[in-house]
Amino acid sequence: MYKNTNIIRKALTTSIMAATLLCAGLVNAHPPSSLEQAIAGDHRSSANKARDVYRHPLETLTFFGFQPEMTVVEITPGGGWYTEILAPALKGKGKLYGAHYPDTGADNYYSNSRKKLEKKLAGNAVFSEVILTDFVPRQASELAPAGSADLVLTFRNLHNWQDAGVEQVFKDAYKALKKGGVLGVVEHRLPEGADASKAKGYVSQSKTIAQAEAAGFRFVASSEINANSKDKANHPKGVWTLPPSLALGEKDKAKYMAIGESDRMTLKFVK
Repeated sequence: MYKNTNIIRKALTTSIMAATLLCAGLVNAHPPSSLEQAIAGDHRSSANKARDVYRHPLETLTFFGFQPEMTVVEITPGGGWYTEILAPALKGKGKLYGAHYPDTGADNYYSNSRKKLEKKLAGNAVFSEVILTDFVPRQASELAPAGSADLVLTFRNLHNWQDAGVEQVFKDAYKALKKGGVLGVVEHRLPEGADASKAKGYVSQSKTIAQAEAAGFRFVASSEINANSKDKANHPKGVWTLPPSLALGEKDKAKYMAIGESDRMTLKFVK
């Protein structure tokens, strides 16, 4: 009887201590996901992490339904801001394709961008499983093997491709996705009724939805995760007036830093 009493007392003491530590925030009730670990990882620079407040990577990827076992395509990773998050979150479980401009050997933006990305990927083991494919704007491209992808993502790229390019990209994404797969789009948002020629770099949300639907997608939902009501899309050098580009340099820098990064639409489509 005495031994049983001691066992009960120890169990109660352990439970009370665990509850106390939990309330004090010293024990994490839910261990961080691979996505959360990737976002917090030391491989990301402090400058890139500072942009999380504008880009909301955890909330954005969660909205798109990201899971670490998925096959994911990121279209034109650019400098690899999102690749830094996707690659380690998928490593060992899922698969990441980076559909990027090919290196044609020419000294131009496209080839140089590919070279920089390849150098970045080779420089850290967290990127060792990333597969690069060739994406050519306004031409049919195999982003990933047909019907293989669970999720295709594009972040702030539509404005570079023009209408014909966007329409082709959506067709390419549709081909790469499995049935039920998701296309996730984040883009600088043109205010409804605004003149696109006076708001350079901004894209119509309604037009984007129509273009995706024309490619066969079903529009599922939009999110205001990446909205910014301070951005009126009426800047001297378009969206590039805002951070991180700050196209005007030091001129009115405080004003544009106070606005922050652009107002963005976040759209989810399903094949």
